[in-house]
Amino acid sequence: MTFSKNRLTRLRGQLQRRVDDGFAPGMLALLARRGEVHVEATGYLAYEGAGSTTPMATDTIVRIASMSKPIVAACAMTLVEDGTLRLDDPVDDFLPELANMTVLADPTGPLDDTVPAERPITLRDLLTYTLGTGMVDAGPIADALDGLGYPPPADFVARLGALPLVHQPGERWMYDTAAAVTGELIARATGKSFGTALRERLLDPLGMRDTGFLVGPDRLDRFATAYAAENATEVEDGLDGLLSRPPAFENGGGGLVSTAEDYLAFGSALLAGGNGILSRPAVTLMTTDHLTPAQKAVSGFGPGYFDAIGWGFGMSVRTRRTHLGPSAGTYGWPGFYGTAWYNDPAEDLTAIFIMQRAHAGDQTGTLWADLWTAVYQAIED
Repeated sequence: MTFSKNRLTRLRGQLQRRVDDGFAPGMLALLARRGEVHVEATGYLAYEGAGSTTPMATDTIVRIASMSKPIVAACAMTLVEDGTLRLDDPVDDFLPELANMTVLADPTGPLDDTVPAERPITLRDLLTYTLGTGMVDAGPIADALDGLGYPPPADFVARLGALPLVHQPGERWMYDTAAAVTGELIARATGKSFGTALRERLLDPLGMRDTGFLVGPDRLDRFATAYAAENATEVEDGLDGLLSRPPAFENGGGGLVSTAEDYLAFGSALLAGGNGILSRPAVTLMTTDHLTPAQKAVSGFGPGYFDAIGWGFGMSVRTRRTHLGPSAGTYGWPGFYGTAWYNDPAEDLTAIFIMQRAHAGDQTGTLWADLWTAVYQAIED
């Protein structure tokens, strides 16, 4: 046994308690270790309608939001491996809209007070989220970035390129925007839509049949409803929502749907050293902390955010164990609607959580402290 059967009941209890309390209509945990897969699932796909009688399962389709980001990074690495892209080349040839950028003299100052970028943006900047722009919560640039939306890809990159960067390339980590730009870089480098390139290079080879930017009519019976953060019974995105029709922008930052089964295929491939999709050195590079102490000191979602984690390519990397939870070297990332995936190489563990509640993916909350404690206390050697 790789997990204690008795102790796994604590994990199920944590899931059941949240469903019983009305936090979400259904929750699922999938743990894979040393060839053994254990699933705990409780509740249903929705509070009302057909989904209210469909149990949460490993083939339940969910919005994985920012769990799209590691998949995008892995796809980009397939282009590095075949020589189409290089990590330290400027992206200017494929994304000329981002050439010769300007940078705000003051990150919270006026948009027309700028200085020249000290160097071009590279693919490495995109993968480590150090291109110089991203989520911002203050100043005129915050409103300007919020106003970009997600129009067709070429328009998105053009609009982004028309704005100044917030910081110099390589200066600090900034969340989100880099992944969307990476998707468009992949599309232009391959001469195909991002979704097509992703399917050919990663999803189909791994058998990830339910992962993509659209949920077709034949799969809606397995598609979970997403609920609002403030009210667990208020539908934020339903079966007839954004994923029921082709998107104008195939957003690598958070536009994918997937299942626990599909994401296990992805996580298992990385844990096995690439599984033929990527080389072991490429996986090692992706899952190594690339942020410098200077970058960590000025980056993150709040003070001390990078005290115990760093950033690889499209995902976090734990630098030290701080609780009864992931080991140093654990890598992965959560999603906005409460999904989460992490590989812990020291424990030979892949862990995936599934739910659909807005803002539920925040790993700093007590929900996740309890869930990760329940996972790790159940490990049995």
